[in-house]
Amino acid sequence: MEAHIVEWLNLTVRWIHMITGIAWIGASFYFIFLENNLNRIQKLRPELAGNLWAIHGGGFYYLEKYKLAPDPVPEHLHWFKWEAYFTWISGVALLAIVYYYNASFYMLDPGVADISANTAIGIGIATMVLGWLIYDLMCKSALVNKGWLFAIIGFVLVTALAYGLSQFLSARAAYIHVGAMLGTLMAANVFFVIIPAQKAMVKAALNGEDFDPLPGQKALTRSIHNNYMTLPVLFIMISNHFPSTFGNSNSWLILAGLILVGAAVRHWFNLRGKGQKNYWLLPASIIILLALVYLTRPIALPVSADASNVTALTDASAFELIDIHCSSCHSVNPSSTMFAAAPKGVVFDTLADIKANPSLIKAQTVNSKIMPLGNSTNMQDSERQLLGNWLDQLASPQAAQQP
Repeated sequence: MEAHIVEWLNLTVRWIHMITGIAWIGASFYFIFLENNLNRIQKLRPELAGNLWAIHGGGFYYLEKYKLAPDPVPEHLHWFKWEAYFTWISGVALLAIVYYYNASFYMLDPGVADISANTAIGIGIATMVLGWLIYDLMCKSALVNKGWLFAIIGFVLVTALAYGLSQFLSARAAYIHVGAMLGTLMAANVFFVIIPAQKAMVKAALNGEDFDPLPGQKALTRSIHNNYMTLPVLFIMISNHFPSTFGNSNSWLILAGLILVGAAVRHWFNLRGKGQKNYWLLPASIIILLALVYLTRPIALPVSADASNVTALTDASAFELIDIHCSSCHSVNPSSTMFAAAPKGVVFDTLADIKANPSLIKAQTVNSKIMPLGNSTNMQDSERQLLGNWLDQLASPQAAQQP
């Protein structure tokens, strides 16, 4: 019953996280589009910074951006903040439900570091807190006015974080905490910088006072930063479905490459919105992606001395090996307290079940070694090698011809 309740908590919170995340990122894309496409020259009233005509949903829309504030200030203003807040709150809740509740399985990897579950959780929380403090200091320094240098240093720091986390946490946990850190920066930008600046603007306008435009400029800068972090965060949200990325021996480098691609593609769209042509960003992003495909290609484990009898692995011994290391979760009735039902409906209760999923088993157990979760059953490389060779035999033409 406990596993059943946790599963439904996971589903419900994940659904909320997706809904609010789509709303927040959609708003970010839309407002950067507006900022990049405003008419700032032709037939503008003196109080306007720009305007835009648009057509959508069968109607025409006309939008205006004021240099300061309209007079009078409208009674009803829509504030774009709750999307950000609930995306972060639901994300942290999901992090706790999936990763912290089962930290020994999802956070730890005995082959990476010998630390406790509580230590791993502490590292994860510290990542989000320290990430914000360092980023906020960077934004308050003169560095923030040097766009490319700021971006390069930020990318180097995120890459260093990915590498550092990969030395202590499981690769899956390292990925998700880089994403959680970036999501925290985005939400904190809204809470600590963007909304306070907007409240100050509204207060000054209502009181008929002059207000300092600097907070508004800082808020715009943070909003642009958020925009560039969206695509990397979206990838990390779905990364746990793709073990060839986080399951690679250089998982931190793969993550750095995908973050670079995401930011580059976002920059291409932003330049396009400004009417500026760029001919190298998309081709360069495609080249990086192709390089990542090559780097993550399946590579067979080296045959160890104790794996000299690889050809002796029989169907019965292969079934026994999988039963020991996989069936506690991947069964019609899992014995593991983590799952009420087999993950993704994949079961290995019979030899026929196993033979129906050779490529899946090899990808997760041999090529990437992400299964068993947290290597809780202490599966050895020699066992993975034996299993991999047996799975390869299943896929051979000779095996396919056998009845």
